[in-house]
Amino acid sequence: MKSTREKILISLLKNPKSTISDLAAVVKINAISVRHHISSLTADGLVTIEEERHGVGRPRLVYSLSQEGMEHFPTRYFRLTNRILNQVKDSLPPEKIGELFSDIAKDIAADHHQTLKSMDIEGKLTFIQNLLDEEGFFVEWEKKDDHYIIHEVSCPYFQVVQNHPEVCRLDQTLITEMLDIPANKMNCILDGDRRCSYLIPYNQKLEK
Repeated sequence: MKSTREKILISLLKNPKSTISDLAAVVKINAISVRHHISSLTADGLVTIEEERHGVGRPRLVYSLSQEGMEHFPTRYFRLTNRILNQVKDSLPPEKIGELFSDIAKDIAADHHQTLKSMDIEGKLTFIQNLLDEEGFFVEWEKKDDHYIIHEVSCPYFQVVQNHPEVCRLDQTLITEMLDIPANKMNCILDGDRRCSYLIPYNQKLEK
């Protein structure tokens, strides 16, 4: 079971610039307790505070994860990974690096082929959400008009993709392979967006 501290951090990961009231509603504790935890998290350097204007009157205080707070979530082994990728890039042409991550994603998707075969698209989306959550992406999806959108709130490979953007091919290819529908990237954390998002049209056949 996650501690209250962990619940607050996850809430801020999913909803930056939250107020004390926002956090109290999500975590389901009173505002006084939230303030206590926020003070501790701020002192530890995991949370930042800023003022935000919202109409007439005094600005309100909103809270977000600091860079250190973001790194609290799975980003381990990135130094070793960077070194390995640097070595790989010295021995392979650039196009082969992207293919490498696509092939890894296809192998992972193949492991789940039988499980996914009988699911409808929303069942597959939930399966993908749970799979990527386990890897530290913290995924949400929604249905809009004639498409679905998958949001990756966090990227466990953030420290790696800054130097090796080819790694982004992994989750995009994985989503495409598991849905059997192209996942089109709309937003990317690397471009300064708050999260990575993929558009999934659902008026296509799910089976080849």
